[in-house]
Amino acid sequence: MPDASRFPRSSPYWPVLSHPQLRRVLPGLAVSALGDGMAVVAVTWLAIQLAPHDQRFTWIALAMAAYTLPSAAGTVVFGRLLRGRSGAQLAGWDAILRASALAAIPLAHLTGVLTVWLYVVLLAASALLHSWGSAGRFTLIAELLPQRHHLPANAVLSTIGGFAIIVGPPLAGILISWAGPVWVLAIDAATFAALALTYRLALPANGGPARSGRDASRTAGFAVIRQNPALLGLLVLSLGFFFLFGPVYVAMPIHITDDLHASATLLGAYYTAFGIGGLAGGLVAGHLRRWPLRATTIGIVVAFGVAMLPLGLGAPVGVSLPAFALAGLIWAPYMSTSMALFQRSTSTDQLPAVLAANGAILVLAVPLGTILGGPLVGAVGPRPTLLLCAVAIVTLGLVTGGFALSRRSARTPGDPAGTEVSARRRSGRRSAPAGRVPSPPAP
Repeated sequence: MPDASRFPRSSPYWPVLSHPQLRRVLPGLAVSALGDGMAVVAVTWLAIQLAPHDQRFTWIALAMAAYTLPSAAGTVVFGRLLRGRSGAQLAGWDAILRASALAAIPLAHLTGVLTVWLYVVLLAASALLHSWGSAGRFTLIAELLPQRHHLPANAVLSTIGGFAIIVGPPLAGILISWAGPVWVLAIDAATFAALALTYRLALPANGGPARSGRDASRTAGFAVIRQNPALLGLLVLSLGFFFLFGPVYVAMPIHITDDLHASATLLGAYYTAFGIGGLAGGLVAGHLRRWPLRATTIGIVVAFGVAMLPLGLGAPVGVSLPAFALAGLIWAPYMSTSMALFQRSTSTDQLPAVLAANGAILVLAVPLGTILGGPLVGAVGPRPTLLLCAVAIVTLGLVTGGFALSRRSARTPGDPAGTEVSARRRSGRRSAPAGRVPSPPAP
């Protein structure tokens, strides 16, 4: 039994929260996450206000897609410029761009030129460096912490996001009813400006170890993933998982307004419930260091789909709201475990490009699913769309689990290292740089 007198130093999170540099960055990340938590409601609600009534489905989908989708193009377009930069630089530049583009939305509103088309364009501009910014945050963890602390550090980021989803959506609902969604996005812009300032002041100017390869191919990260069967399989699973969740972003607000005849406050309540579960799941994720991460990651997909079934089956709010909270609890560790698999399977030099490539592909998944959600909701309705998504996610997890078991049984006896080690041997990857804990094979 753990010695309670040693808490919090005995917690897996203590090395993360007490780190002299990370502890100065975390407040900025928390403020920015709160802004994004509010934007979850504000982005869709402003689209509803700006779009013609008979085109709401399409413009909600386009707005949500624009808030993330262009980062896929940014990964390739800015690949040579950003490859080799430190994690702090990548995350800081993303924050600056987001702050600038989002601030232009209330400015356009004040000058009377804000249309639904301009709104979507500005959302798209804000997302151009999103994949590099996300890669920068997780690369910063790999730069500053030894491998044994990666999963707890990833979980801290997830927990911050979960807390923001608890507080952000209901706060957005209040602010929308008082001042309108455009001013919620103005607050979101201010939080990203605060985050950019945090990166600039809290970390050294060089932001991390020097890197080589800035003149390498723009698609070098994609090549690393393609040559590693384990990472490629993980990417395919994540791609399907996020794609199948995409239509939920369209179905949920329409389900709230048309089926339940409720307001943005109830939509915020659902996202808050999801965030409460996500906060609990994020706290749990740091304690999963000794679990088989690959099996855990697949199990998360199956369990999440099951938790989403009550929404699609038309359960009353008293049932579907706790079920959505359970879905958030299950969802939260997924990013932590999947990022830990990447961090332990990729060298520090390759990690930013690999994570940016992974993010560029995954960032396509939810928006493409969201775009699909527009005509799907229009064709079958919001509740059947939620049911189809839940069933498809369960099926994806079960199929992936079966495939993983078949591959495990087909391995040569006495080869416990798994596909990641064999892939690294085939690619000739060198051992970890000096000062870093060598990466063991992923379970």
